[in-house]
Amino acid sequence: MYKKFVVLIIAFVCAGHIVAQDLDLSKMLEEESSKEDKMRTNYTSATFKSTRLINGHSVETLGKGILDFRISHRFDKFSDGFYEMFGLDHAKMRIGLDYGLTDRFMFGLGRSTYEKQYDGFVKYKILRQTSGFKKMPVTVDVMASVMRRKDTAAIISELITNHALSVKDIPWSRKMYYCFQVIIARKFNESTSLQIMPTLIHNNIVKKASDPNNNIAIGIGGRQKISKRVSINGEYYYVLPAYKFEGTTNSLSFGVDIETGGHVFQLHLTNSTGMTERSFIAKTQKEGSQWSKGDINFGFNISRVFVIGKKKTQSKYKIAEGH
Repeated sequence: MYKKFVVLIIAFVCAGHIVAQDLDLSKMLEEESSKEDKMRTNYTSATFKSTRLINGHSVETLGKGILDFRISHRFDKFSDGFYEMFGLDHAKMRIGLDYGLTDRFMFGLGRSTYEKQYDGFVKYKILRQTSGFKKMPVTVDVMASVMRRKDTAAIISELITNHALSVKDIPWSRKMYYCFQVIIARKFNESTSLQIMPTLIHNNIVKKASDPNNNIAIGIGGRQKISKRVSINGEYYYVLPAYKFEGTTNSLSFGVDIETGGHVFQLHLTNSTGMTERSFIAKTQKEGSQWSKGDINFGFNISRVFVIGKKKTQSKYKIAEGH
């Protein structure tokens, strides 16, 4: 009996020691996991659904090897009435191709029927919003674009008259327009994102000698998700009065983004007709562009993405997820 009692005590002691070892090991694993969590950097993704917010760029870039074929339409004003089918009888269009050279760098080319403009841009992500070990509160992109419109005989005549020039005094390079923009965005939660866009537009030549060659604007935009695949967007550009063309107004736009697999379908209401930075930021005409008078253009963007080259898991989505 005594021997059985001793064996039982020894068994309890050993079991307690094993349990203590298990608890110590579990605690060590939890501490190690906690250390790994603290050392991990979490990158914010999908701040917006598309590389364009409405008319302007969002902070998003395409993933490496992704080609984005994009068609944009802007119909005429609702205020045109029933005879013009509330603007649907007439439309301006832009066709563009954008490409992600890396997950941080993309470029694109486009052609607009509005003023027969050609445009190109480059966009680079210099900072990305992160949490965890390395903290960065915002994502920051820089974007530069160039635009050229086809000058009609009337435009050339105005330039010659207003500047006392001859045709040979208006070289090809004088007809170029440039835009430089910094895009600063923050994703506050899964539903809400905001961005601001300080912008400089340079005009090599302007209509009147008294017009500013530089337009300086501050843009603000945001999105609010209302479901997994649908969000509501807004965008406004305020042009500083000292750098504003006479007879122009600020661009104000609202839209809805609908994501359907490889497509992002964007529906818009805007007081701007053009779809390049020069057009909608600097050249939205005050006459016929007042929201209060129903001078609103309905429009849409359709985006379809393709993977170019070898498919990679991290690049199967349109928006870059890494870096």
